Amino acid sequence: MASDSTGVGVVGCGGFGLFALQQFAQLDGVVLVAMAATHREAAQAAARRFGMAHLETVEELVRRPDVQLVYIATPPFLHYEQAIAALKAGKHVICEKPLAITAQQAREMVSLADERRLLLVANLMQRYNPLFDKVQQLIESQILGDVLHGFFENYASDENLPAGHWFWDSEKSGGIFIEHGVHFFDMAEGWFGPGHVESAHAVARCDSSNGPPGIVDQVQCTVRYGRVLFNFYHGFHQTGRMDRQELRIVFELGDLRLFEWVPTRAALHAAVDETRTRQLCELFPGYKLDVNCGYGGKDRQCQSRGQPRDVAQTIDFTWEERRGKLQVYSQLLRYLFADQLAWIRDPSHRRIVTAENGLNSLLTAVRASELAGIATDGTVHA
Repeated sequence: MASDSTGVGVVGCGGFGLFALQQFAQLDGVVLVAMAATHREAAQAAARRFGMAHLETVEELVRRPDVQLVYIATPPFLHYEQAIAALKAGKHVICEKPLAITAQQAREMVSLADERRLLLVANLMQRYNPLFDKVQQLIESQILGDVLHGFFENYASDENLPAGHWFWDSEKSGGIFIEHGVHFFDMAEGWFGPGHVESAHAVARCDSSNGPPGIVDQVQCTVRYGRVLFNFYHGFHQTGRMDRQELRIVFELGDLRLFEWVPTRAALHAAVDETRTRQLCELFPGYKLDVNCGYGGKDRQCQSRGQPRDVAQTIDFTWEERRGKLQVYSQLLRYLFADQLAWIRDPSHRRIVTAENGLNSLLTAVRASELAGIATDGTVHA
């Protein structure tokens, strides 16, 4: 291995793990060395695909001198134990979200990484999406005024999540807020700053054959980011054909909608003057703009929130990535991995995603779970 290469060891490798490895392997200086702790045929096939050694235990993996970074792609309840083993062995760590399933575990992981000056990061790739940056610029520029409200609605498929799947066992997944919601808590924090969970609720399925409530498949919470209330809903109850997500941010002069859980399409409905129209067009090159109504003379003058408004037209404004969703997703993984490798090679490099992002998003998810009354056995307390 070249002296400037980074040897990567892999713990676990399901379908997503293989997808991620195919992105990581494309980066200069990355060598996929070995895989450990999985006996699944798909994982062994992945090891053959990349020419990696297949080891029995994590301990064997982290003892290898040719492994400098460990990528953890196992279910959430294993992240703490495996990451701690890697960090104690002096290895950098990238793990799939969430960072851990309890606040205490995550804090211990972050503390150990800081103490040993090692990388520890959860795969919160949403911050690398160009659309994430465009939304942040839209908020900070106040082209459409202040943000008033937001919501994220995730109507997800459960077709590949049978009743016995670890996803439904909160002792293994942490529950929906922790296993899945951290991505979206992190996005909102990136746009609005730290949040405080105001309320949360959970709904369990009723199993008509047995009577009592079954697994929790719907959760909802409200988080306050300064003066902005943001609602998050996650429901895993749809056929794959109806799997869909929408994030909406309501401004004083319009609202923005993003689609897909990794957003690749944006739609704006807004009341704007000529200057604001130009600013939107500059922010979203390749846009499509439809005018719903134009105003002139005294008709331009209107009011909202006790403030006078000058409106030349109401518009529907759309923007879409020219690349396909999987192409965008692939690029985000490459961006994240390259960003973290840059820090390993030069600790003065300023990363987009850090350990604190993984910790903060988990703390929000843990608090939402507590307020929703989600117990560690996956049931809901009345």
